Amino acid sequence: MSTLLALSLSATLAAAPVLTLDEALESARQQNLDLKVAQERFEQASLATRKAWSGYLPTITAGASITRNNVAAIIPAGPIAPVDITIQPLIQQGAQIEARQAIIAPQLWAGIAASYKSVQLAELNTQTARRQVLFGVAQAYYGAAAQQEALRAQERLLELNQAREKDTQARFDAGTVTRVALLRAQLDRSRAEQDLVRAKNALAGLKLALGTLIQREPDFDLAPPPEPTVPAQASPDDLVNQAIQERSDVQAAEVGLKLSRINKTGVILSYLPTLGVTGAYRIANAAGFTGQNETWAITFGASWTLFDGGLREANLSEASSRVREATVTQALAQARVKEEVRRSKLDLENALANRSKAEEALELARESNRLTDVSFKAGVATYLEVADANTALTNAEVGFVSERLQASLAALRLLNSLGSFESGSVKKDAAALGAQPGGGAPQSQPAQEQPAPQQPAPQQ
Repeated sequence: MSTLLALSLSATLAAAPVLTLDEALESARQQNLDLKVAQERFEQASLATRKAWSGYLPTITAGASITRNNVAAIIPAGPIAPVDITIQPLIQQGAQIEARQAIIAPQLWAGIAASYKSVQLAELNTQTARRQVLFGVAQAYYGAAAQQEALRAQERLLELNQAREKDTQARFDAGTVTRVALLRAQLDRSRAEQDLVRAKNALAGLKLALGTLIQREPDFDLAPPPEPTVPAQASPDDLVNQAIQERSDVQAAEVGLKLSRINKTGVILSYLPTLGVTGAYRIANAAGFTGQNETWAITFGASWTLFDGGLREANLSEASSRVREATVTQALAQARVKEEVRRSKLDLENALANRSKAEEALELARESNRLTDVSFKAGVATYLEVADANTALTNAEVGFVSERLQASLAALRLLNSLGSFESGSVKKDAAALGAQPGGGAPQSQPAQEQPAPQQPAPQQ
């Protein structure tokens, strides 16, 4: 039964389609629901410019009416006019068209400038959301790939324990080992089967989480991801400066400060007068005293609010407070980026050191397992020593996989703190994100700058 379980798991992994890290990131970019929501919100925010310009562009209205009056009013022909003058017809009909155009509207100037900043702010916020989603996909991919490798280690341990159980059974039948050794072999095989089931379920859960992020059924195998590349020999100050220049959330804080200043300028401009022009054309079936059914008029009007009950003063105080708030927000964003970059770099150094020790422990466990196996075949070592060596080797393999995963995740966090998961513009995506040569996480570099030297994390 246990052999069939191992063969079934191996066949399932072999038959599943292979998903690479680049494919996972591209699927997330195209199919992730959170990104689709963010994109639609950006499309909604991008209409702010059109709304702002609508207040400064001409407004044209047209209307028509028909009225049944209770009595008609007509001045008969005589000394006043040679013909009858209809003041009010019994059935009164009329139509009009009117156009309005603002000539001088200072407050609208600030509104139009603020609309462009609002669109830019929405684009930067969408880029930040996309960076977080792609970072989450990369984390989920590395975690699932590590669990897949741990599953293979559990499969190898089960195969070894099955072979040991078969060998111990033959020796027990020959009378060369005790029943205690046989029971221990059976117990190790049973425990390995249970560990394999747990590893399989854990991998299925991680694949399900990854599949939800990329909107794909979790019926895939994972290709071993490349090691994330990080800037080589870069000082923390250089990394901080790079993050401040490239992070969209830092840029958004700067744009938010400019937007608050423009809004304050708009409040100040509301103290100035406005000037506009209105043109109207009317036609009716009642000529009136002019004797003409058609009339038109052009009106130039100026408006100046001298006192509005203190509303503008209150708005000005509020706008000033928002400027101060945006200034503090910008400083806070830069401080958080500085702390995040430096902490991520320290975490990466610790993770690389731990992985190096785990790799050393794995080599020692392999050598110990080899020597114990040779001693067992020579009749010097006992089965218990062989079982302990096999278990220690598997634990060392799983531990190394875990430490390598932590090192990869630490590198991803550093890249994320540098803004490396952002690509191009939200309006029109630049080249698709992909792993850089020798690296597992996508990185974006400004077009006018050369990429920083890269070094891969230590390989196995």
